[in-house]
Amino acid sequence: MSEPPLDVAIRLLDGRLPGWGFPRWGSDAAAGLDLHACLDAPLELAPQGPPALIPAGIAVMIGDPAWCGLVFPRSGLGHREGLVLGNGTGVIDADYEGPLLVSAWNRNPAPGPAIAIAPGDRIAQLVFTRVTRPRLRIVADAEPRPGREGDRRRGSGGFGSSGRR
Repeated sequence: MSEPPLDVAIRLLDGRLPGWGFPRWGSDAAAGLDLHACLDAPLELAPQGPPALIPAGIAVMIGDPAWCGLVFPRSGLGHREGLVLGNGTGVIDADYEGPLLVSAWNRNPAPGPAIAIAPGDRIAQLVFTRVTRPRLRIVADAEPRPGREGDRRRGSGGFGSSGRR
């Protein structure tokens, strides 16, 4: 038996969003909800310049602490044009109800092309996912886990290294 879908309230902060087609997913099977650049004028991001905070024109109210929102770049824009998020991935906690801002950055090497963002451009995507908050135990030294006894532990070479390529 499946559980009911997550109920998320969205407050529109920019009246232009419905005209741009918000809210929408790119397809019936798309995981990410398209986020639009709610700018008053076009914006150019210089290559390797500082990131810009771009309003998405919404506030989301997730409410359920078993869920969060993740803001990701749109893969085509990142691959083809170099538009990525200045913070990698944005995390929206269940209790955050403020305006959604997208940290946009031009990863292209300098000197290179600037990235132009126009009002209404789809610049990022919002994905909702479950959150697991494990019980944490503080230990004095690394304890072997069942089935992992032995002298060599994964990570002893640094960065999770198994010692193999």
